Amino acid sequence: MTNLVGLKELRENVDVYVSEVQKGKSFIVMRRSKPIFKLSPPAEDSELWEQIIDFTKIKKGGVRIKDLLSRL
Repeated sequence: MTNLVGLKELRENVDVYVSEVQKGKSFIVMRRSKPIFKLSPPAEDSELWEQIIDFTKIKKGGVRIKDLLSRL
């Protein structure tokens, strides 16, 4: 189920909405009666994500972003 929430309401109560999203709820954020974005748990849209590389397989604990960027 998707609920509508105003942008001002979201800004004023962001902690409440974060916890609701973590529980699995989704929200359409509105500004001036127009939808501007959707808040939803990542698992809900998991088919949109594709794992490219797991940096923990290269080095335990991952790779520092500075090291990665310096090699590009």
